[in-house]
Amino acid sequence: MQLPDDQIRAGHIPADLYRQIPPGTDLRRIVIVQEAPRSYKGPIVLTLVVLTGSIALLLVIAFVAQVVAGAAVAVLSATGGLSYTINRTTKRKNLLSK
Repeated sequence: MQLPDDQIRAGHIPADLYRQIPPGTDLRRIVIVQEAPRSYKGPIVLTLVVLTGSIALLLVIAFVAQVVAGAAVAVLSATGGLSYTINRTTKRKNLLSK
């Protein structure tokens, strides 16, 4: 029994609490109430849920933006309002002729 919590669980009254008890009190009728230790499970789960929801929301926004952009390019190219070409010509240097 090293800690005050262990002493209280075993039925012993620590000295600092014993000094606060009024004289003439029946020690068998004393009940010591302790506050429960804080649980960190709730805040951790809440943080994970918020992060997961934020990531899912960003993925949905990115997917919708991609679909909208693809549809806009398809509509504009079909109506003639937009055209694009890919030029793949390259200039090769001939190193042997120098």
